[in-house]
Amino acid sequence: MSFRDFALLALVCLIWASNNIVSKFVVSTLGVPPLFYASARFLVVAVAVSPWLWPPPRPLWRLIVIALLMGGGNFAFVFMGLKTATPSASAVVGQLGVPITTLLSVAMLGERIRWRRGLGIALTFAGAMLVMWNPHGFAVSIGLIYVLIAAALGSLGAVMMKQMPGVRPLQFQAWVGFASLWPLMALSGLFEPGQLAAGLHAGWPFVAAALFSGLVASVIGHTLYYALIQRYEANLISPLTLMTPLATIALGVMITHDPFDLRMATGSAVALLGVLVIALRRNQVAPLLLALRTRGQ
Repeated sequence: MSFRDFALLALVCLIWASNNIVSKFVVSTLGVPPLFYASARFLVVAVAVSPWLWPPPRPLWRLIVIALLMGGGNFAFVFMGLKTATPSASAVVGQLGVPITTLLSVAMLGERIRWRRGLGIALTFAGAMLVMWNPHGFAVSIGLIYVLIAAALGSLGAVMMKQMPGVRPLQFQAWVGFASLWPLMALSGLFEPGQLAAGLHAGWPFVAAALFSGLVASVIGHTLYYALIQRYEANLISPLTLMTPLATIALGVMITHDPFDLRMATGSAVALLGVLVIALRRNQVAPLLLALRTRGQ
């Protein structure tokens, strides 16, 4: 890989990591309801890439289901999780999506798991459990449960996406934005009273965050990522995207003052080692899922 392309990939990973911190700031510090923030984000995406909506790919129903799983459903639960969970812990627990995807690919795509990928799955789960552990037992916050649900939804969507070839990246993002926007707006209206007032009260930082998340992290970040995936082997690109959770942990410690003790350090190292082992093995859906898991999606 050329230095220029490595620098581009590192920039993309830094953008995705920064988006995790920005999202935490919006839903926790600014107090913007998470479903409303997700709606604003997908409104930006839908408007930015609306020219790629037509002609719609077929079967359209499958693409809409995938869009809701990987888009609205995934981000809604991530943002709800970030309201109480730290970005660092969320970044580690979110990596469980990679072994979940591998297990789903066995059931849905007929892939086989050999001992190395089995070891990677075990390491990832062990590391994530260690992050959730404290001397008094398991300390699983509702926020981390939401992050785990988001990981499972995204995993299912990634496997279904592999069964639908030929969809261009910008076309996929257009349908993710369009299909996710309407149910998120409806759910926000039902379960988040006063969301418009909260958004107006947050002011320009909320608008800037939605634009950064939708345009920079999603449209620009993923367009660059897919261009690199087309240029290089997936087994080279996928492990390098682990720079995103590492950067999220670093930014979380520096900016949001996430706790980072020996337990967190050990759990993070074990979980990311497991993801690395899985990514280095030949896998039909690893590149797509690693992009999902690291973008903060």
